[in-house]
Amino acid sequence: MSPARRRALGALAVVLVLGLALLAWRPGVVLEAEFARQRLAASAQVQAVQAAGHRWSVLAAGPEAAPLVVLVHGFTGSKENWLPLMAELRHGHRVLAPDLPGWNASQRIDGEDYGVVAQSMRLEAWLDADGRQPAMLVGHSMGGHIVGLLAARRPDLAPRVVLMSSAGVEFQANEFGRAVLDGDNPFAVHSRADLHRQLELVFEDPPFLPWPADRALAQRRAAAADFESEVLERIGRGAEAYALQPLLPSIRQPVLLLWCRNDRVIDVSAADIMAEALPDARKRVLEGCGHMPLMESPDAVARALRAFLGE
Repeated sequence: MSPARRRALGALAVVLVLGLALLAWRPGVVLEAEFARQRLAASAQVQAVQAAGHRWSVLAAGPEAAPLVVLVHGFTGSKENWLPLMAELRHGHRVLAPDLPGWNASQRIDGEDYGVVAQSMRLEAWLDADGRQPAMLVGHSMGGHIVGLLAARRPDLAPRVVLMSSAGVEFQANEFGRAVLDGDNPFAVHSRADLHRQLELVFEDPPFLPWPADRALAQRRAAAADFESEVLERIGRGAEAYALQPLLPSIRQPVLLLWCRNDRVIDVSAADIMAEALPDARKRVLEGCGHMPLMESPDAVARALRAFLGE
C-alpha cells in the first residue's frame, strides 16, 4: 500500500473515531438530525409563541391562508409525533402542532397545574391569541381529552373535532388501564430498554430506533420522569381521569372518533362509549396499527381527516 493510501485510511479512521466519540458524548445530535429531516419532508418550521403565561414551541406547515387544522399531542408525546401526518396534510391546509405547555420544548413552570382541564384552558387562550378560526381540532390520547373539553366549552374554536385514540372516558379494562389504576406508570422510561418496551406497547409494528437515537430519547424521557408521574397521577387516577365523559352530550358539532383496532393503551371500547353519548359522531377503526395511528398509518389518517373535513 502506498504511503498516500495509508495516510488517507489513517485520516478516515480518525474521522470515524471522532464521529463515534461525538455520538457517545452527544447522542441527541442524531435525534435532532432525524427531526430536522422530518421537518424538511413536511416543509414545517418551528415557531415560538407566547400565550397563557407560557412560551410555546409550535410546528407550522402549509399555506397561511389555507383552512387551519390544529394537532394536539398526547401524554409523553410531542409536536414531532405529528410530522408524518403533517407531511400528508400540508397540501391545502395550514397545520399547527404545538408542544403543550410543560412538555418538551414548551415552557414548564414549577408548581403549575398541567392536568387536562388547565391545558384545555391554555389551548383556548393560545387559539384566541392566534386569532384564526380553526377548521378542525385533532387530539390524540391525552390531547383528545384536552380537545374534547375545549370543544364542549368553546364550539366556535372547534367546529369539527377529531378524537384519536382519546382518553377521557371509562373504557373496558385492559392491562394498561389496570396498571395505571394500581399506581404504576406503564410509560415510565429510565433506560433504553424501558423506551423499547414502551414502543412495543404503543405500536403494533414498532419503528426501528437505533443507537444513539434511542439513548438520547431515553435520556430526555428520564429527565422528565417526575413531571410525567405528576401528570399521570392527575389525569389517570385523579378527579380528571374521566372529565370528558359527562360533557360528551354537550358537544353538538361533528366529531370523528378515529382508533386502531389493536390499541393496547386506550381500548377501542372507548370509541363506542363516546359514539353513544355524542349527538353527531362517526367512528372509524383502522387495522394494522396500535395506539399511534398518526405515526403508524399517517396516510390512512390523512384520508380520514380529509373526508371528514369534506363532508
